[in-house]
Amino acid sequence: MLALAIAVFLWGIASGTSNAERGFDIPVVLDRLPENLVVTEQSIDDINVRVMGSRAVLRSVNPDNYKLEIDVSGAKPGVAVYDVDLSKIDLPRAARFVSHAPSRVQVRFEKRGRKSVRVRADLQGEPAAGFHFVSAAIEPPKVWLVGARSQVMRLDEVVTENINLTGLNADYIAEARVNPGLGTVWMEDDRPVEVKIRIEPDAPLEAAQLPGGADPGSQGAP
Repeated sequence: MLALAIAVFLWGIASGTSNAERGFDIPVVLDRLPENLVVTEQSIDDINVRVMGSRAVLRSVNPDNYKLEIDVSGAKPGVAVYDVDLSKIDLPRAARFVSHAPSRVQVRFEKRGRKSVRVRADLQGEPAAGFHFVSAAIEPPKVWLVGARSQVMRLDEVVTENINLTGLNADYIAEARVNPGLGTVWMEDDRPVEVKIRIEPDAPLEAAQLPGGADPGSQGAP
């Protein structure tokens, strides 16, 4: 029994100290991006790494605690390629990176643009029977967009999210988000706009009149 206990103890020590490998992904974070630039393309969002160490040490490695920070403070408009450098990532003692993929990150930068554009309400559906839509007033009528200059400058208007008029029989005020519709263009102020919907009853139908304005009830028999 003593020999068995010693054997189990030694096996536990050996399994805890023998080296093993563990692979996981860490996110790529672009650090110190110049204010006048926007990232329009990035070849990868994560780096796959493999770490070697004792099994006990590897169990203590939490992938959520790691990220690859790339200093892009010197970036200019165009494409830049950055080598993956893991030397600044702190692993537990007795653990080390043995491989990673890919070895480079390619990023496309573009000048930042800013433009004021009008807002259009996206209205769907019909008011209740006997009522009709009159107008939609948007406040503010224009919003500021920021993002990749080539895309921002092409836009003249943005559209709100869908506003449903179905069944309305009175004026209605809706708050709606605005969606520029492009991944590298966004609202400078992300607050929703206010859309004031005006609904009015249909005009009453006038009684049918014969030519000359005579009432059909006043016509005598031939």
